[in-house]
Amino acid sequence: MEIYLVRHTTPKVNKGICYGQSDLEVTDSFQSEYERLLPHLPPGDRVIYTSPLRRCHLLAKQFTSDLSLDDRLKEMSFGAWELKDWTEIPDNALNEWMEDFVGQRPPGGESFLDLHKRVLDFWDELQQNPYDTPIIISTHGGVIRVIVCHLLQVPLTHAFHFHLDYGSVTKVATHSKILRLEYINR
Repeated sequence: MEIYLVRHTTPKVNKGICYGQSDLEVTDSFQSEYERLLPHLPPGDRVIYTSPLRRCHLLAKQFTSDLSLDDRLKEMSFGAWELKDWTEIPDNALNEWMEDFVGQRPPGGESFLDLHKRVLDFWDELQQNPYDTPIIISTHGGVIRVIVCHLLQVPLTHAFHFHLDYGSVTKVATHSKILRLEYINR
């Protein structure tokens, strides 16, 4: 089984703005970012899953119109912090969250552990189906980080120790019945 985790292209949002599940447009660089990731994806028939958020769904529709939307592939929700400038969030609340982003939830939002649980629910379900066709998952950086941490048995506290570009591809493949990370951030 081959699984390609595709991070959405650059979202249309100002730098310094907190966003997770906000349904953002993409920038004018969408087409060039899409073309840049194509060489890292398999041609032909593919199974496509996508987050329903616009920035992922738009990208997935470039591959095929026959795709499956799954809410479990959404980015982490920042709740009341969504679309606020990070500098507008009270320092004490932001510092408390940053000290334990894995377990702490922003007001009305999710913790990274909440994201982890729903993403692994999707991932475990995906592993139950023996696909002969490559799988493309159009999703978000947080979702990809959860899967990489899971595969490599890296603590969630280290999820941001590797970089993921917008419009990048991470490949997972089965070798001798073992899922192996083939590359990150291509």
